[in-house]
Amino acid sequence: MPQLADHRSSPWSVFLIFLRLGLTSFGGPIAHLGYFRQEFVTRRRWLSERSYAELVALCQFLPGPASSQVGIALGLSQAGYRGAAAAWAGFTLPSAIALILFALGLAHYGSALPPGALHGLKVVAVAVVAQAVWGMARNLCRGVLRVALMLIATGVVLLQPSAWAQVGVMVVAGVAGLLLFKPENSNEPDALPIAISRRAGALWLMLFLLLLVSLPILAAWALNPALALVDAFYRTGALVFGGGHVVLPLLQAEVVPSQWVSNDVFLAGYGATQAVPGPLFTFAAFLGASMTHAPSGWLGGVLALLAIFAPSFLLIFGALPFWANLRSSPRTQAALVGVNAAVVGLLLAALYQPVWTSAIFNGYDLALALLALVALMVWKLPPWLVVISCGLLGAALL
Repeated sequence: MPQLADHRSSPWSVFLIFLRLGLTSFGGPIAHLGYFRQEFVTRRRWLSERSYAELVALCQFLPGPASSQVGIALGLSQAGYRGAAAAWAGFTLPSAIALILFALGLAHYGSALPPGALHGLKVVAVAVVAQAVWGMARNLCRGVLRVALMLIATGVVLLQPSAWAQVGVMVVAGVAGLLLFKPENSNEPDALPIAISRRAGALWLMLFLLLLVSLPILAAWALNPALALVDAFYRTGALVFGGGHVVLPLLQAEVVPSQWVSNDVFLAGYGATQAVPGPLFTFAAFLGASMTHAPSGWLGGVLALLAIFAPSFLLIFGALPFWANLRSSPRTQAALVGVNAAVVGLLLAALYQPVWTSAIFNGYDLALALLALVALMVWKLPPWLVVISCGLLGAALL
């Protein structure tokens, strides 16, 4: 691959900057983007406000975790490919390590944990996902047509709860966006402070597609559990639009029906994920460590973590050279309107199944979920505090 432009920071300094963010950035992907803006636009002036906005737009367009992809791109701009890896590691490893340790503790000492505490973690997941649905719907589903797309997507996914059905819904929604919405041309975007040739970008995109196509074939042919795990998590990272909480239904469709992870463990881990800083995609590390078959433990957690984030690296490296022309295309903008509405529909479906149906069984459950929702949305308490409090209340009351 060709060399990148002049770098201003060493990979080690990039790692340390992102490690601090990885230890302190609570609040989910939108909050992460706010932390990044404060750190890299306002404080360090690594890039302009306009360039940062365009970079965020690119990462919201691509499948995968937007905040992690922004971090990868920022590390790339400062220290090349090693800087991208350093930024990802610093931001991701604190929460990934914590969740693997939680999975191991749950596997070995789960019987010692009060059942109510685990149930409290499942109940708080209802409030967290409901908050995400409400916030995204307010921003992405304004108008009758967008609400209709959201509701259609919800109905289809509830009737056909599979990963491929969810991807198909988003593709159809993109086509519907092209036909139904006519956004105005955007201004010519600023050049991003990253130099990757179009040839290099094309090679990265080819590798992304090659893995997406070949991994399912290899997994089916080899019947190897490790390869099946890598395929499932790579495919999820490659096909989930919207990032953050939207990964929940795709991961649930991959690991629960196949009995790799029980639904109770899945929801307990999802609740615990809200109590740690950093990207929500580190939930994959918990699931990999919780597998009922080998690889599990540390090996399973690391494999799942690398597999779900690999598409983010390949897409960022591949898309940056082509982003300016794509971003200014009104057709792309129209398709994104439809895709974003469908993403909210997927999350609404996940709020009902599996989150609500697996956690809300009586009035006490509903009261705790409503209390958590008020704490998040009205009292503005930090998510980690709400999660821990619900676990303690669950242990005491449920």
